[in-house]
Amino acid sequence: MEPKKSLDEVTTKNEQESTASYQTSDAEKPLDIINVYDLEKEASKVIPKGGYDYISSGAGDLWTIEQNIKSFNHKTIVPRVLRNIEYPDQSTSIFGDKISTPIIMAPVAAHGLANSKGEPATAKGIADAKTIMTISSYANKPFKEISEAGQGAPQWFQFYMSKDDGINRDILDEAKANGVKAIVLTADATVGGNREADKRNGFVFPLGMPIVQAYQTGVGQTMDAVYGSSKQILSPKDVEFIAAYSGLPVFVKGVQTAEDAHISIESGAGGIWVTNHGGRQLDGGMPAFESLQIVAEEVNKRLPIVFDSGVRRGQHVFKALASGADLIGIGRPVIYALALGGAQGVTSVFDWFKAELEKTMQLAGTKTVEDIKKVKLQNYPYSY
Repeated sequence: MEPKKSLDEVTTKNEQESTASYQTSDAEKPLDIINVYDLEKEASKVIPKGGYDYISSGAGDLWTIEQNIKSFNHKTIVPRVLRNIEYPDQSTSIFGDKISTPIIMAPVAAHGLANSKGEPATAKGIADAKTIMTISSYANKPFKEISEAGQGAPQWFQFYMSKDDGINRDILDEAKANGVKAIVLTADATVGGNREADKRNGFVFPLGMPIVQAYQTGVGQTMDAVYGSSKQILSPKDVEFIAAYSGLPVFVKGVQTAEDAHISIESGAGGIWVTNHGGRQLDGGMPAFESLQIVAEEVNKRLPIVFDSGVRRGQHVFKALASGADLIGIGRPVIYALALGGAQGVTSVFDWFKAELEKTMQLAGTKTVEDIKKVKLQNYPYSY
């Protein structure tokens, strides 16, 4: 009898054939970035249409995905002068890990759709930027390759649970064996959102998902099928299970109300992740930035808060920090940079965000991340 192979060693013939037929970028170069909206336009030229639409689009009429960005304009930053600030310091720390910036990588599935090097290239770029990568369960590369490419930089794991707790334990064991520092339980995607672009394209995943291969290969599957293979019924007991079994802090991802923040804290969560999945799940749902302020008031600094959805500017990072977040996740901009420049492109986009945040800090009269958190944003009249 052949010895049992680890999750990282299993690659099927179908996966190999599908990978060969999906032709995307293999770029590797630094990027000269003016803004990330330009990145999105350029990335559409190198990522195959099905893959690009999967990455860039959202649910339904795309109202929520659009409001995620627009909602940042509902608050304004009041510039301060004569503050004796030349070189702001945006370094911060989380769970004992010091990072160069409060900007981290939000979990995104299937980096191989954008660049043939996939998640290892992303991990290297993020390590060079000296911040945190969150690995998706639906990564196209195994834990070991992603971990090694990360060069010891902190990495977290976004967990889509299996219906089988034995498989869940195996995946958590694999994550810990590869140095993961925190688990991010995705609670807002027990079913797929109404992603019409995927339906029009007849999009199915062309690449494998080795981390979850025990219950989902990914190849040839729609997003609905992928979600259907994972656990749909989540409860506070799942947070308790993951925390107890892994011994790691558990973020509950997808929290947008005070009630869910309270439940998550009572369940033993180690952190709260405010997001609406980048507008990919419930169209017509609240813009994530509006949710952040509600959740932050309930959490009241008892646990760290990560925020993502719609972040496209350094000013957005600043406003989220001033509204109660401790760390800010970026997703699509990183994937566009990966498509255009590989690992170096990923570092370039983090450097761009860091540079914009630094300018914002200086003009707003804030020297540190803690100073930003003390800033009072002003309401700005708006209408939908």
